[in-house]
Amino acid sequence: MTITQTIHAKTTVSMTDLRRNPSKIMQIAGDLPVAVLNHNKPEAYLLSAKAYEALLELIDDVSLIKTIQSRKGGKTVKVKLDDL
Repeated sequence: MTITQTIHAKTTVSMTDLRRNPSKIMQIAGDLPVAVLNHNKPEAYLLSAKAYEALLELIDDVSLIKTIQSRKGGKTVKVKLDDL
């Protein structure tokens, strides 16, 4: 029985190549993820700081959307700006 594993990156690199020249790997990848393979299976994903920060922003946005949706149609309170 063969188990296949999806690689979620267009660029792949072996652990050995990553150890040899990490800065070159990051330069080639740019802002796209790199799959780090161990025995031809994905062991980790390498992201640039810019890509990681964008991912965190997306996670934050999804969390905010879920909060907004859960409160939609809930009880509202009218206030005057002068009261604040």
